Amino acid sequence: MLALPAYRNIIRQAFFISKVANVVILVLLTHFSVMLKKERQALILREVNIHNKVVLSDLSIKLDVSEDTVRRDLQELADAGKIIKVRGGALSKSYHVYSYKENEIYAYQEKTIIARKAISLLQEGMLVLISGGSTNLEIARILPPDLKITFVTMSLYTAMQLLEHQSSETIFIGGHLSKAAGIAVGGEVVRTLKDIRPDLCLMGVNGIDAVDGMTESDWEVVTIKKVMMESSKKVVALSIAEKLDSSQKIRVCGLDDLDVLITELDPEHHRLEPYRNMGVEIM
Repeated sequence: MLALPAYRNIIRQAFFISKVANVVILVLLTHFSVMLKKERQALILREVNIHNKVVLSDLSIKLDVSEDTVRRDLQELADAGKIIKVRGGALSKSYHVYSYKENEIYAYQEKTIIARKAISLLQEGMLVLISGGSTNLEIARILPPDLKITFVTMSLYTAMQLLEHQSSETIFIGGHLSKAAGIAVGGEVVRTLKDIRPDLCLMGVNGIDAVDGMTESDWEVVTIKKVMMESSKKVVALSIAEKLDSSQKIRVCGLDDLDVLITELDPEHHRLEPYRNMGVEIM
């Protein structure tokens, strides 16, 4: 039988080991929590950059965390200058500039490839209807300086970038400016769009899927896009590959309403096969 001092030693050692174990567990939990937070914020930032806009409640469901947690994450990302926090969600910073640096634009190289492909469709004397978004901004930025085209746009940022090109004419359709989308919306815009017949419509994409078609998250934007398509002789959808096979809450159109889909991928890429099978020309 052990003497009383020996028992005391064993108890002290056990107590010490227990304290060390608690500290280790606390450190691991803290590290795990920090990692989860970083991963969560990285996912939020990716969603914002891909879709230009995110809704707090949607992120809460997608990430399986409380809205308060998402709200704190959005605030931290906004404080770090990575997003623009708005009521009920957040906006991409790259979506709200017209004079920009390459490193400020998400998937800049991919969008430049798309822009160059889209420009190959432009012909002298065309009337071209062009929507907002960073890909269309890139089209406006790298237009051949001697190309004589008339552009019609509801996007304030796109219009401002187009003004840099002396050979092209720019018609801005004004109205109530949507803070989320940066475009003019409302009845007056719809009526004006119905009175024109553009040769080509260059339309940015929020979500596109072979089954669900082209989708959006903003009802006012959907209304404008529907009228843009109805008014145009040819509709070209512009989408980075990350947006393929993704869907938003509101349907804009089916793939049968699109004439051309342009991505940065090779037209024969296997990911584009479902869209080709639906009769869409792939560039």
